Amino acid sequence: MKMTSMFAAALLAVSAVAADAQNFPTKPVHMYIGFPAGTSTDILARVLAQRLGDMWGQNVVSDNRAGAGSSIAATAVAKSTPDGYTLLFNSSAQSINPALYAKLPYDTLKDFVEIAMVASQPNILVVNPSSSIKSVADLIAEAKAKPGQINFGSAGVGTGTHLNLEKFKLMTGANVTHVPYKGTPEVVTDIIGGRTTAYFAPITAALPFVQSGKLRALAVSGAKRSAQVPDVPTVAEAGVKGFEFLLWFGVWGPSGMPANLVSKIASDINKVLASAELREQYAKMSTEPLPMTTAEFAKFVRKEIDENGRIIRAAGIQPQ
Repeated sequence: MKMTSMFAAALLAVSAVAADAQNFPTKPVHMYIGFPAGTSTDILARVLAQRLGDMWGQNVVSDNRAGAGSSIAATAVAKSTPDGYTLLFNSSAQSINPALYAKLPYDTLKDFVEIAMVASQPNILVVNPSSSIKSVADLIAEAKAKPGQINFGSAGVGTGTHLNLEKFKLMTGANVTHVPYKGTPEVVTDIIGGRTTAYFAPITAALPFVQSGKLRALAVSGAKRSAQVPDVPTVAEAGVKGFEFLLWFGVWGPSGMPANLVSKIASDINKVLASAELREQYAKMSTEPLPMTTAEFAKFVRKEIDENGRIIRAAGIQPQ
């Protein structure tokens, strides 16, 4: 083939990719969710999927692939065709798993492309309303007076809720027994039933139970109070100075996606995040949209991988 013909073919290929990106999507998009139905990750993903579907005029199918700290869903996306029709909606678990698992079936940095940061929310420290623990100070005091006797739930080893607990233990010296569950709904059920003492629950999932009086809220893990429970202090306000832990959420695709397609999807997600309708829905769940450029999101993910690895090592959590 002559050089001019090869150049022309390359131009046609680039033009075709650009056209495909502009027309995307022309069929349903599958958004894999790394956690079970009813979790914060699931709830927020479905809100975003609905809004994107409305914008695109195509169904965005929410597909829960729970298990192994979200790595089942991540694996499916990493091995998918990089055409934008298979996306991953995941929590900060995506940045925790590299230090948590000795051998993942994918490389978190090489096998994915960061598309868009979506939002963040605090966890909320909850106990049973009949518990004698009425404050963060009470919890710390009881944990020190009865070392190892307080059962503290999480949504699983290495999840954001677990690392939130480990950071709390490191900063307070509280000696509690970690009880990993399959997911947030199971922990909440056992807190209400009196079988587990406390939990740093994702606020989206726990808020209805707090508002109905089935759970007592002691504190929120963010740097500022939640507008949904304004009377509940932050952990820092409750006496653990400098404490902050946020659960965050984002969208990834498999590596190899054309840059202009990544840019198109990211731009559309950011438009949805800027809409009054989505902001209102997320605000009701104490969740704040955090739009970023793809470059900013990629940098953020790498920083989180380093920080979560530090917490895991400091807590003595052995890779699984």
